[in-house]
Amino acid sequence: MRVLWLKSDLLLPLDKGGKLRTWHLLRHLATRHEVTYLAFAEPDTEIVPRSDSPKGSWRFYVDAAIHLFDPLPYAVGKYRSAAFRRRLNDLLRQRAFDVIVCDFLFPAVNLPRRLPCPAVIFTHNVESEIWRRYAETRTSRRSYWLYSMQYRRMLRYEERALRRFDSVLAVSSADRDTFARIYPDAIRQPVHVVPTGVDTHYFTTSPSQTGARELVFTGSMDWLPNEDAMLFFCRDVLPLVRRAPTPAVARLREQQGVRVTGRVDDIRPYVRDAAVYVVPLRIGGGTRLKIFEALAMGKAVVSTSVGAEGLPVTGGEHVMVADSPETFAREIVHLLRDIDHRRRLETAARALVVERYDWSAVAGKLEQALVRITGQTRGSADARASAGRDPSTEGAPSALPDLHGAGREATRTT
Repeated sequence: MRVLWLKSDLLLPLDKGGKLRTWHLLRHLATRHEVTYLAFAEPDTEIVPRSDSPKGSWRFYVDAAIHLFDPLPYAVGKYRSAAFRRRLNDLLRQRAFDVIVCDFLFPAVNLPRRLPCPAVIFTHNVESEIWRRYAETRTSRRSYWLYSMQYRRMLRYEERALRRFDSVLAVSSADRDTFARIYPDAIRQPVHVVPTGVDTHYFTTSPSQTGARELVFTGSMDWLPNEDAMLFFCRDVLPLVRRAPTPAVARLREQQGVRVTGRVDDIRPYVRDAAVYVVPLRIGGGTRLKIFEALAMGKAVVSTSVGAEGLPVTGGEHVMVADSPETFAREIVHLLRDIDHRRRLETAARALVVERYDWSAVAGKLEQALVRITGQTRGSADARASAGRDPSTEGAPSALPDLHGAGREATRTT
């Protein structure tokens, strides 16, 4: 099978969940199929150049202001590229592909109106739901208005984009059900679920020490849901943890207690030393690769329901789920105090991912889905061409080396 894989960025460094998911899936897929990978890169490369202005810079705010008048959502419009379109059209003329995979929603803005083969969108999130949650957590009127506007634009764009594809891949049954609820008429074929996996040989079990008192969160801090999660945790949850009247937690008062590492080469030492892994996400979608990595290392996890959304876990058995600052802090304190309960969570966590969610098994589900999709839709080019307008307003070698997550950030509390 010849696969043309479209993405908005290169996979290295492996510093984000979306990159890690794609890397591991392609690493397995490329051992049996021919994969051509097209993405943006830095301006000084010979492939499709693109760069973002640094957040907080004057160029960033000018660019954002310009996009206020763009009917596309800002997160999509900034990927509109004549150079990407030209390179994509060249590839489609030069080679015969069996399937096009649009990885995330954003590359779809550059698809030509007519496609010569089946096209699949691999949705790591329901993007409109993320923007809806952004708006709901804003406190100022101006911020609420801006995010609500982006949510409405994303809702319209996402529906138009989904109509263009022969099939949709989702990372969880929760996302599959959300697509069916929000866009009941936009998706032609049943949504295929390709869950998140984890490299269980790299993320090996590392139970916490009996006297451990550190809490840890790992994630890319240039993603707004992670930034919001840490602000919420440090502002609303951590002060409650420090007030807990237990000897282990009382020691947390002795230090300021929050260490932000910046980019690290390997997150495992930070996760290994922690007593509890926290996932205080209030915004987001898809599945959380960070939780799978923590589970693979045998860590007790306390997460919000949004943070654990779409994961095949049982609250109280594999993770502890809490949403309010008070309940989140209470679950952390309980796990710091009750070593036996912490050990049971650690054991159940590791067993779950080893048995069902190693990347090799997950990649097999992706391969099966693509084979079924190409078989179902072969010969339907005319239907695809007439399915709707372009929602933009009008390669890799045959094997990938084995690399692992690096470059993410870790936040520890002590």
